[in-house]
Amino acid sequence: MTRRPVITEARLREMVMTINDQAKAPPVPYVNGVAQIGNYHLSYAYGGVALHRMTNAGGAVTDVFNRGHMPKRELHDLMCSFTPR
Repeated sequence: MTRRPVITEARLREMVMTINDQAKAPPVPYVNGVAQIGNYHLSYAYGGVALHRMTNAGGAVTDVFNRGHMPKRELHDLMCSFTPR
């Protein structure tokens, strides 16, 4: 049985940068306090992590996978569907 590598926060951030690049979305969620519509970013809460996307100038977000905060491994596996291998 092959052991899968540990998924780090750095790896998730790298994947989010790739998603933003491919989507031609802003690379950061806020610039000078202004929400950057379309930006994908990580959200941490409840001991887990989720992928959010900025939806309006007021800072509202959507949960991309509509599954709430989850373990890093689970999010990583879902995010692989967004990025080429």
